[in-house]
Amino acid sequence: MAKKYKRKKRNHLSSSPTALQILIREFKKDKLALFSLLSLVVVMFGVFIWTYYFIDQESLMRISLQDRYAEPGGKYLLGADQGGKDILGQLIVGAKNSIFIAIAITLITGVFGIMVGLICGYYGGWIDNLFMRIIDFFITIPSLMLIIVFVTIIPKYTEIHFILIMSLFLWTGTARLVRSKALSESKRDYVKASKTLGTSDFVIIVREILPNLSSILIVELTLNFAGNVGIETGLSYLGFGLPKSTPSLGTLVSYANNPLVLQQYWWVWLPASLFILFMMLAINYVGQALRRSADARQRIS
Repeated sequence: MAKKYKRKKRNHLSSSPTALQILIREFKKDKLALFSLLSLVVVMFGVFIWTYYFIDQESLMRISLQDRYAEPGGKYLLGADQGGKDILGQLIVGAKNSIFIAIAITLITGVFGIMVGLICGYYGGWIDNLFMRIIDFFITIPSLMLIIVFVTIIPKYTEIHFILIMSLFLWTGTARLVRSKALSESKRDYVKASKTLGTSDFVIIVREILPNLSSILIVELTLNFAGNVGIETGLSYLGFGLPKSTPSLGTLVSYANNPLVLQQYWWVWLPASLFILFMMLAINYVGQALRRSADARQRIS
């Protein structure tokens, strides 16, 4: 009977779907998430390829007063702004900048926040107290005001500076979330059994606790990515984001502050606004499908 039970269990495990198969199944079930994923992939690759191979940023940002507020069609497909600069080119370069910055900030804050959260949740004690006091300090300070101050005082301000400044303040949310989940996981029986068997702390954290947090991490990083796009465009809208010489979606949307532009020259700000809306919705739909696939994988395993 024991051999028969083991054989059935082995056959069940071997017949269980892989993570990739579960992921494909979830996206097939959710057509909107599949469409969002394909659209995001096409848009991301498209804006990067178009920017690097077909757009000269210096020529794009050159002022041409004779083309001031040129209407869509003809010389400019989406028209021109008050300086006679091509809206389509600025939209593509601005989208590339926003996506690159959001990915970089998400990766940096995600990796660092996950590491800190896992260490605090697993070890506890003085390590947990030390990092939690640091996190409390970052949460209590007016981070947005400090970001604006750093952006203002740094000479020769670039995208890299912006990424590092934002990453300095945005890792705490991920760290607190992972820490709370790791605290509960570290008290479970499978962790105690691994410690009894002499398994190293690194293996327990990386191979046992971290996979059980995959569902919440997918949702967190996906929402962070969408939020980072919004933060960059929001600060650029206020004039504290990317340098003036660098195209940004937020800068294009900020032209709508002028009532004349808002009413008569809609092509200056509307394409960037619609693109931001598309990015936010698509990322959230993809994140929901990823979360469902991670939950299904955990239930099976």
